[in-house]
Amino acid sequence: MVKRKKQLILEYRLEHGLESAGAKEIRRIQAEIGRLDPGRRPSLSYIANVLREAGTRVEFNHRYVDPWMEEPYAARLTGLLQFRDLETAECALRKLDEAYREYQKASDRKGAKLVRLLALKGKQRAEGLAANPRISPARRAEKGEIASWFRLWLESPGLFFDWLEVRKSSEEFQTILARPTGDPPPPPSGCAD
Repeated sequence: MVKRKKQLILEYRLEHGLESAGAKEIRRIQAEIGRLDPGRRPSLSYIANVLREAGTRVEFNHRYVDPWMEEPYAARLTGLLQFRDLETAECALRKLDEAYREYQKASDRKGAKLVRLLALKGKQRAEGLAANPRISPARRAEKGEIASWFRLWLESPGLFFDWLEVRKSSEEFQTILARPTGDPPPPPSGCAD
């Protein structure tokens, strides 16, 4: 029976008692799985995410791996980074912005830094998707737009949402990114959880 990649990663974690893992351990796991089954070598980000799900403290900087967060940050920020389309990207930015402002108001530099790091990951991931030739041109354009949203929020969080309203009403946005009916995406209504 062929074992799944996830199962191999979890077995390695158990055999080596991995309570925390950095780049070195993640590369070691990748090499071991590649040795066992050369055609099924998992990505470093996949390994990091499987380890994190299993409770391992993962400290690995990669655009497809969220930063490690301790409580209370994990409870507040985990899962906020979403951008399957323009509407979910706007909703994610609103939630990130809300958390960022709360952390700033409380002088919680660690929390504010984590929010900015998540926004940076969003920008990097969207840029990667925008450059992927296997994705349709329309989806690449959408991901490029989303990447610019994250970039602009990182540069000017205080002005971002005013800019976004102007951007969504622009002719370019309406022509290139609006829905097929010609209507812009509806504004997020409370950003459903």
